[in-house]
Amino acid sequence: MRKTELLSPAGDVECFNSALTFGADAVYLAGKEFGMRTASANFDKENLSECVKKAHEKGVRVYVTCNTLPRDNEIDRLPPFLSYCEEIGVDALIIADLGVMSLAAKYAPGVERHVSTQAGIVNYQTANTLYDMGATRIVLARELSLDDIASIRAKINPSLEIEAFVHGSMCVSFSGRCLISSYLTGRDANRGDCAQPCRWKYHLFEEHRDGHYYPVNEEEDGTYLYNSRDLCMIEHIDDLIKAGVNSLKIEGRAKSSYYVAVTTNAYRHALDEYYAAPLNWKLSPWIKEELEKVSHREYNTGFFYGKEPGQVTDNGGYIRKYDVVGVCDDYRDNVAFITQRNKFSVGEELDVLPPNGKPFCFTVDAMYDDKGISIESAPHAMQKVTIRTDTVIPPKSLLRRKRA
Repeated sequence: MRKTELLSPAGDVECFNSALTFGADAVYLAGKEFGMRTASANFDKENLSECVKKAHEKGVRVYVTCNTLPRDNEIDRLPPFLSYCEEIGVDALIIADLGVMSLAAKYAPGVERHVSTQAGIVNYQTANTLYDMGATRIVLARELSLDDIASIRAKINPSLEIEAFVHGSMCVSFSGRCLISSYLTGRDANRGDCAQPCRWKYHLFEEHRDGHYYPVNEEEDGTYLYNSRDLCMIEHIDDLIKAGVNSLKIEGRAKSSYYVAVTTNAYRHALDEYYAAPLNWKLSPWIKEELEKVSHREYNTGFFYGKEPGQVTDNGGYIRKYDVVGVCDDYRDNVAFITQRNKFSVGEELDVLPPNGKPFCFTVDAMYDDKGISIESAPHAMQKVTIRTDTVIPPKSLLRRKRA
């Protein structure tokens, strides 16, 4: 049986490139329609074709999400898109709707069909039925424990793969099938347009006193009624694999390329460490520390150990400890060529995340603009600067600074 796959998200080309650079085995993304993240830039036909080709050159698979619940006025646009996915070599389609499953079998018969978590698969009977319909993989409902997953694994066809989310935002609704956004804003979460009202602050209004509201909380900042914690299973790779999970999925198609880079890099190293010593695996501390360097809510292990993940009720924001300040385009002759993203200055210590290997730090001793003139800081976004340093900074490395 092949090693467990690392599956990373990509909401745009920059995120896609980060996933490839930092070690994903597969990437999931969407075209301009039918994917559950309309807030992302997503991929037009040309970009999609180019990304599939680039991924395959590196031995990386590409899965296209068709996991919205399309209405009648959309369904006729699906066949040509599905056929195009097969034409360019997409490896799998991620599908939630049974009608879309049928269309995919007809118009893209050579493309694998994965059943989305939106389908809410919680038992072996449903899993085997979907396998009989042509599914090669199921993305299980997030409400399942590891014991539930192991039980399903033991009762389904051995050829049917199991995928599970292991990191990122969680939805308070059953497998993401939520109507709150549609009800409050008219933006349908089941068609990729969630306004995330579960993160909003809420107050209680008294029926007969217009304009008067009453906080229903014990904190001064407001009440967050639905605000779930973030999932993080980086310390439990062994339990996931033992339960029979074939693919570890990172949530985040609406998140930044930096998020994709850091999470992909961390889980890549965790998986590699596990397979190097599966009988006595223990996560290296630096890998867990990396996941503290991206914006996140309080981490938890979701439903995997039989408990509810709980909520963050005193705020709706993120924990953010680091800022990305630059990307290394090249390094030669003791000079790092940097494209700046946020302001940084001479004398600051920067944390470097290389495409391979552990992060490291160095101090900016001297910096120059694109004309070779010495400067004390790089204050302009996308500014090209050079840093003279004996510390080798590999191309594509990310430079970041710890927040005060």
